[in-house]
Amino acid sequence: MTLYGIKNCNTVKSAEEWLNKHKIEFTFHDYKKSGITEAKLRGWCKQVGWESLVNKRGTTWRQLDETVQKKVIDEKSAIALMLEKTSVIKRPLIEKNDKVILLGFDEDEYKKVLK
Repeated sequence: MTLYGIKNCNTVKSAEEWLNKHKIEFTFHDYKKSGITEAKLRGWCKQVGWESLVNKRGTTWRQLDETVQKKVIDEKSAIALMLEKTSVIKRPLIEKNDKVILLGFDEDEYKKVLK
C-alpha cells in the first residue's frame, strides 16, 4: 500500500498518524521529492476522475492565475497541470495493487476501508 502526498501537508500527516496508530504498513511517496508519472496520473483519472484529483480548494490552485485555472477543462489539461505543479493533486491518496482506495483523509472512511 502506498500513501501519496507531500510531507509537510497537515492532511497527509493526519493520514500517516492514523495509519501508524492502527499499525497499517505503508510506503510513503512524496510528490515533491519523487514526482509522479503521467501514466500513474492517467490511471488514477480513469479510476476516480480528473475532477477529484485536482484540488481546487488548496493554496496551489488558488495561487494559479485565473487564465491557467480556466484552461483545466479535461483530463489532458488536468494531467499537464498536475505534472507541472504536483501540489495541486488532492492528497493524501492511498493506492493498493494499483487501485485508488482512498482520496483525502476522513477517519470514518479510513476505518471502513482499512479495517
